[in-house]
Amino acid sequence: MADLTPTRSLAMQLQDERRTMREGYAFLDEKCLLLAGEMLRELRAYQALVRELAPLQQAAHAALQGAIARHGLDGLQVYPAAPGRYALRIERRALLGTAMIDARLDGEPGAAPPAVFPSPEAEACRAAHARVAAQLVRIAAHSTNLARLYAEYRRTVRRVRALQDVLLPEVESALAQIETSLEELEQDEFGFLRRALRAAQSSL
Repeated sequence: MADLTPTRSLAMQLQDERRTMREGYAFLDEKCLLLAGEMLRELRAYQALVRELAPLQQAAHAALQGAIARHGLDGLQVYPAAPGRYALRIERRALLGTAMIDARLDGEPGAAPPAVFPSPEAEACRAAHARVAAQLVRIAAHSTNLARLYAEYRRTVRRVRALQDVLLPEVESALAQIETSLEELEQDEFGFLRRALRAAQSSL
C-alpha cells in the first residue's frame, strides 16, 4: 500500500477492512468445500451413467448387426423412420450462483409408415438406439454441470489465494505500520507533556 498518514480513524478503517476480508475469506473457503463436494457427487453420477451406457451401446451395436444381416445396409437405410415424439426436458437449479441442469428425454417414437419388408430386427435396432440417445442426454447434463462447477471452483480458488497471499497481508502490514506510528506519536506527545509539566513546576 502507498504511504498513509497514521490516524486513529485510518486504523479503525483498516481494522474494518481486515475483518471484512477475513469474513470473505471464510465464505470463499467454505464455498470451495461445497463446490468440491458437489463436483464429487456429479462425478459419481456421471460415472454411473457411463457404466450403464456401455451395455446399452453393446446392445445397440448387436441390434444394428442383426438389422443389417436381415435387410442389408441399403435396405436398412431406406427402412421408414418413426416420427420422433420426443421432448428434451431440462430442469434448472443453482448451487451458490452456479447454474446447473438435470435433463432427460421424454416421449415415444410415433407410428412409422409401413415398411415394405418389416422385421423385428429393424424395430429392435430402432428401440436400442433410442435407449442410447436417452442415456446420452442424461450424461450430457452431468458433464455440463461438472464443467460449470469446475470453472466456478477455479475462480473461487483464485479469489481465496488473492485474499490469502496478497490483499490480507497488505492490510495487515499497513495496519501494523500505522499502529506502530501511532504508538510512537503517543510516546512523543507524552514525553512533550511531561517535559512541559516539569518546566512549569520548576518555574513556580
